[in-house]
Amino acid sequence: MYNGRTGERIDTIYWIEGEYIGEALREITLFMRDWRTDQAKDVDTRTVDIMAASHNLMEASEPYLLLSGYRSPQTNAMLRRRSSGVARNSLHMKGQAADLRLESRSVAQMARAAKACRAGGVGRYTGSNFVHMDCGPVRSWGR
Repeated sequence: MYNGRTGERIDTIYWIEGEYIGEALREITLFMRDWRTDQAKDVDTRTVDIMAASHNLMEASEPYLLLSGYRSPQTNAMLRRRSSGVARNSLHMKGQAADLRLESRSVAQMARAAKACRAGGVGRYTGSNFVHMDCGPVRSWGR
């Protein structure tokens, strides 16, 4: 995964033979931190699983471009003031969501792969060229 805001890249195996790897999860949490405030919150492994499963379904060779992972309440409030598409109680603030892009796949392709996981929320943001994935209730929105 590549962080478009910080320029960082992460290539890590976070799960082997049914076990999560603590050090890898800590690395993912740091990578997905709120780049505006430099605050981090443990990322929910279910979200990471959805991201990984979707990526595998698409047989993509390039890493995701992470646009937004964890968001502090301050960052979420600021984004809400700027856009009507930001939820007041966003799962980003719980470390349970990610906004992602792949240059080699369309928003529609990414959303189809994420929805096929039947494991959380999938938002299509075609105009901004990204897909939101979270581990909340199964639902979808956008076009």
